[in-house]
Amino acid sequence: MPVDSTLVHLSLMAGLRPAAVYAALIVLMGVYLAFRVIGQRRSKLIGMGDGGDKSVARHIRVHGNFCENAPFALALLILLALLGAPVLVIHAVGLLFLAGRAAHAFGLSRFGGSSVGRVSGMLATFSSFLIGAGTLFWLALQ
Repeated sequence: MPVDSTLVHLSLMAGLRPAAVYAALIVLMGVYLAFRVIGQRRSKLIGMGDGGDKSVARHIRVHGNFCENAPFALALLILLALLGAPVLVIHAVGLLFLAGRAAHAFGLSRFGGSSVGRVSGMLATFSSFLIGAGTLFWLALQ
């Protein structure tokens, strides 16, 4: 039986729209964290690096940790949408990732060591990755 191209298009759009919203929010969070680093450097007259300032170093690390994880989330969101994942899964991956990165950024910005924000942030981030990757496997093997 031939597949109606209109239905395929509508199904694809149902997942791409929320994925696009989360992709935009992830990019905006990355820009926000980068501006925080710039603000810290400017306020402490540091041209490059952290200048030996622990607060600046923490802000750099917050941004770095975000940048290390964001590509995985973006790839998952795009692939999930393209493979027709349930919209609820796309929302779960996007929300968990953003909440996790926000909690991690807050925790690491305030404390150099372990904190509730850092631990819960990593748990939420890794949960989003596991949900997304598991769903990708499920969709790919169908």
